[in-house]
Amino acid sequence: MDSSARSGATGSSNPRAWIVAGVAVAGVLVLAEVARRRRRWLRGKSSPPPYSGAFCDRLELAPPPQPPPPAARQLLPDLTFAVSDNFEIEGYVAGFGNPDWKRTHKAASHTAAAVKTLLKQGATCVGRTVMDELGFGVTGENLHCGTPINPASPSVVPGGSCSGSAVAVSAQLVEFALGTDTTGDLRIPASFCGVLCFRPSQGVVSTLGTLPNSHSLDTIGWLARDPHILSRVGDALLPAAACGLKGKRQLVFADDCFELLKIPNQKTVDVIENAVRTLPYGFQPPKHINIGQYISSNVPSLKEFCEPSTKLQEGKSALKALCTVMLLLQRYEFKANHEDWVNTVKPKLGLEVSTRVLQAVNFTDDNIKSLYIVRTEWRAALKNLLKDTGILVLPTMAGHPLKRNSKQRLSSEFEDKMYAFVSIAALSGSCQATVPLGNHNDHPISISFVAAHGSDKFLLRAILDMYSAIQKQIVLASKLALPPVIDRDVDTSELLKEKGNNSFKRKQWSKAIEFYSGAIKLNDTNATYYCNRAAAYLELGRFKQAEADCDQALLLDKKISGML
Repeated sequence: MDSSARSGATGSSNPRAWIVAGVAVAGVLVLAEVARRRRRWLRGKSSPPPYSGAFCDRLELAPPPQPPPPAARQLLPDLTFAVSDNFEIEGYVAGFGNPDWKRTHKAASHTAAAVKTLLKQGATCVGRTVMDELGFGVTGENLHCGTPINPASPSVVPGGSCSGSAVAVSAQLVEFALGTDTTGDLRIPASFCGVLCFRPSQGVVSTLGTLPNSHSLDTIGWLARDPHILSRVGDALLPAAACGLKGKRQLVFADDCFELLKIPNQKTVDVIENAVRTLPYGFQPPKHINIGQYISSNVPSLKEFCEPSTKLQEGKSALKALCTVMLLLQRYEFKANHEDWVNTVKPKLGLEVSTRVLQAVNFTDDNIKSLYIVRTEWRAALKNLLKDTGILVLPTMAGHPLKRNSKQRLSSEFEDKMYAFVSIAALSGSCQATVPLGNHNDHPISISFVAAHGSDKFLLRAILDMYSAIQKQIVLASKLALPPVIDRDVDTSELLKEKGNNSFKRKQWSKAIEFYSGAIKLNDTNATYYCNRAAAYLELGRFKQAEADCDQALLLDKKISGML
């Protein structure tokens, strides 16, 4: 790290200070410290890296060998994956995030259908991951297993219910992970942990062999860091028949949802619009709508769930009513699935989950038909809005996650916004992709894309086509957020490095990595950028990434090689 990041470090007894100072000189000490810490960890003499806690069961399910020609090649050779604790695996008891569930159930006689499909396609399953109890939480905290540490922002919760799957992917412990998404259970942790997520259309991927929360809302989805892996998993799990592209795609922005955020449009809407403008073909000019007002006008059965409102407020009222219907449907179906077990076993549950479970088992059946009618109307209305080539764009989450071990609970305002966003796809049964958009105020942010039910491969292809352009716009948006430039000859990459140095000094390691990565994207021949990022990775315990950056720095700077 150069002198601007080293000030005050000389003479300090703090080991971090000499690590940073060493990076400033040549990066050699960072490499040595990475190796030393990793050796100590492997010998069991130091505490485990901060991303431990993602797994509740470590196991290995190996795939069959690659078939000889002329048989089709496996789609996922050499990839590793994990699954949430509600996936059955032959010979193991699925815990559903709760030891009382595990104690009162037998080992599975079959492996979940989705897991078997992935194994057949060459992937290796390496374990089951921690989840909120009974699939009913949203923070990722588990009273019994603990809370997996969020690699993207270690001071906050990872989000739930599939917290362990998101953490395993974000921490690069696996290439991808499976989970079930009912009311945002994959999309929420994907947003909080800064990874990609795909929630397929309801009923398209078999849920056979998974423990249900709400059978008509549950979907099997997956998380990945790489959009190509996200798409390849889709090729393996989704049926061959898919909605074909019949014209140019069009993005439809839900402006009223973005107005509920406290994040500037330059980091969300503008990033996506600018990215699409740079693509040479394949997209129409985007359009903007008030999705709440559209719902109010096109889902007539929703009116009985709406609160009294003025004309100006009817859109917000409709969004809130939509998520109310989703939650009522979840309670009704959870009660049908698990009421007897809850009343008989009386399981020990965390406070948040216990509240939700009690609401479910005490649910009365007065309006059940109305719930399913709303769902049918909303699916038809969304299909009519998007047709074959439309993609609805909306925020994934309403704000930042809670701090770890906080005694606070999610505010009702936060929950209302969060459930409003996730209910759009969940209640319609539509497919949704979640894409990270960098950080805001040191927390990951993301955006979501929704396509009509059955348009899964169409949506995955669109994400693949847009992803590289979106990443470039994220870097440019970060540049716009930089302080005014005094020296006009200073390169943008140097400005990003300075931002990284400032974040490093404030111990905002993840933020520093983001800025150093931006500098590397603009100038990948500067060894200092890799050394600086290696130091930040080291602070987070991400040894493999630190070693890789040090190796790259050695290749770029022969002086470093001469010092070894």
